[in-house]
Amino acid sequence: MLTVRCDHCGKTNRIPVAAEGTPRCGNCHRPLPWIVDADEQDFTEVAERATLPVLVDLWAAWCGPCRMVSPALERVAREMAGRIKLVKVDVDKSQRLQQRFTVMAVPTLLILDRGREIARQAGAAPPHVLREWAEKAIARRAQPA
Repeated sequence: MLTVRCDHCGKTNRIPVAAEGTPRCGNCHRPLPWIVDADEQDFTEVAERATLPVLVDLWAAWCGPCRMVSPALERVAREMAGRIKLVKVDVDKSQRLQQRFTVMAVPTLLILDRGREIARQAGAAPPHVLREWAEKAIARRAQPA
């Protein structure tokens, strides 16, 4: 379980790391930002089985741009609460995921739709660029083929 403070009413909520649907504030019922860490052991449950689109941050502790983009990604996750889940994966601790997603540089950002990659971006970017990228990927997902 995670503890998340609602940006709208300030109430502290406990939400699961993995679940279906969208976490909502127990007080004001608004969507809560869903930001979790995952590794090789729980990635399938946390990211691939999510019903929301998942923004995956493949990062490394030694990476300066990764440390710079992390707050921007968290801001995007807060702004898009209820529409996206942010899952952070340390590639040095999850080398099989690094290989599986062919991560050549960090940070590498993916958007998964029920486990299927629908967008990819390498490198850091400011929050407004990341949000626009995520919004476009989600919009493409919603369009009929």
